[in-house]
Amino acid sequence: MTKGYFFEEVDGVLTFTIDRPERRNAINGDVMEGFREVIDYVHAHDTVRFLVITGAGDRAFCSGGDLSEFHALTTAEQASSMLSKMAELLYEWATLPVPTIALINGTAVGGGCEIATACDFRLVSSNAKCGFIQGTLAITTGWGGGTYLFERGLRHDRALKMLVDATVYPARELYDIGWAMRVFDGRPEDALSVFIEDMRKVEPGVHKAYKEMEIRKWKNAKLYERIKEEVATCSVLWEQEPHLAAVDRFLSKNKK
Repeated sequence: MTKGYFFEEVDGVLTFTIDRPERRNAINGDVMEGFREVIDYVHAHDTVRFLVITGAGDRAFCSGGDLSEFHALTTAEQASSMLSKMAELLYEWATLPVPTIALINGTAVGGGCEIATACDFRLVSSNAKCGFIQGTLAITTGWGGGTYLFERGLRHDRALKMLVDATVYPARELYDIGWAMRVFDGRPEDALSVFIEDMRKVEPGVHKAYKEMEIRKWKNAKLYERIKEEVATCSVLWEQEPHLAAVDRFLSKNKK
């Protein structure tokens, strides 16, 4: 039985694949443990030069949290426990000493968009659509995605509109507004190979030095403290009736 994820290092590229295509690669507790494993692997293996995250299949990169599992969380305290765990993992991921790349092979919505935004680079299939759809469930981003989005260099109005629209954007529009670094056709692994070709020629120590510059900036700007405030806000909204009702509607719709 699959663990819901797998990862493999090949020639310095460590690829973490969310392997739950039947659930559109939604995040559950097992996949969270996979994030912990791969983060620890990077710290323990100097051979890793790039960390890539993608989804199994060709339909979804990640559809966010698995509501069929997380619907049992009905209080702010319960929600905060789950949200805080994933937010901490994503912060550790974002502050790893190697370049991180979201290889978006299909739809990325909700928490999937948050995971992609926590990465340094986003390569998006031309057929993919991505969006922060949390607003349709009457909550905000809760894993740090909103905070990362405002750090990623998008114009403020474009970043804010992505959040308040609560809808999906096509790949070309994601490139135009600056969220996607590249839009590709064809095989994701080919797009990745082309993207990192020049970076491979540079000494890994240089990459680590530049990552450390960004991490210092984030520490000075109290990024993690702001992420914890984001978690707290989402937790409060999580236990309120509009969200609980929206989850019930979503689960009922998917049972049909």
